[in-house]
Amino acid sequence: MAPRVLVAISRYYRHISDELEAGALEVLEAAGAKVTVMEVPGAFEIPGLIAMAADSGRFDGALALGCVIRGETSHYDYVCGESARGLMDLIVQRRQAIGYGILTVENEAQALARADRKRKNKGAEAAHACLAMIKFRKELIG
Repeated sequence: MAPRVLVAISRYYRHISDELEAGALEVLEAAGAKVTVMEVPGAFEIPGLIAMAADSGRFDGALALGCVIRGETSHYDYVCGESARGLMDLIVQRRQAIGYGILTVENEAQALARADRKRKNKGAEAAHACLAMIKFRKELIG
């Protein structure tokens, strides 16, 4: 059966998230996954959406895609740390299959290099990770 994957994506930096999404969708479509894309306001909201999706029982796994660029305040640290912690809690405590594709960078140039499908293609990497974790989850816990 085709894996059912939620792509939870922050559009705060739309030009970056669009590229992450394109890289992820190439991988998911090649794998025959059934994909649902849902947008959230920012990276901070991604764990909440993935938790709701897990509760729905409609998905085998999820991708967290977005970008947080360091600014002049400590807001960056809270958003990065809490979104990562929220996702790790879902992975460890609730055994969710999640691919992590939230870029946490110093500047836009770093983000663009990591999102670009011809360079680092972090969206594709996150999709591969999600599919691998779905496979392990099915093998180990059904």
